[in-house]
Amino acid sequence: MKHTVASMAGTAVLVLSLLGFFSVPASADEYAALKGVQSVKTLFDFRDGNPETALIHLKLVHDTYKDKAILAVTKKPEFVVVFMDVSVLVLSSNRGNFSAEEQAKLAEFDKTIKAMAQDGIRLEVCMFAANSLKVDPATIAPEIQRVGNGWIASMGYQQQGYAVVPAY
Repeated sequence: MKHTVASMAGTAVLVLSLLGFFSVPASADEYAALKGVQSVKTLFDFRDGNPETALIHLKLVHDTYKDKAILAVTKKPEFVVVFMDVSVLVLSSNRGNFSAEEQAKLAEFDKTIKAMAQDGIRLEVCMFAANSLKVDPATIAPEIQRVGNGWIASMGYQQQGYAVVPAY
């Protein structure tokens, strides 16, 4: 009887140890850079004005936000995307200068913008760039906050501890 109790206790310890081992998200261990990280605050400096590659970049930002490795560090990462330079052209609903194929990519881009905003990713557009490129602010989705100067926004986020990732 003593042997059975000891055996059951040993099995219980083994099971509990394995449960603890398997409850640690394996994906976080994949990145040595995330070791010891307690929060994720990232600013994406978005300047891609090509519909195809801009869509790829935007989806990558969104996928990164939802990545298991990021969520293992924090359940609520802080992501900001600041659209500057020619990227403001793909934000406008005035798309007559784009081909039918590019417009299809931009329709998917718009859906991704809405999904990102719903997930809590902050989106901002540099109005200096929009004005310089003659983009009517009324043609930019309401999910995207207007800021006078994207560089000032970028500087402010960096002072708040946001890491900068270029998306060109």
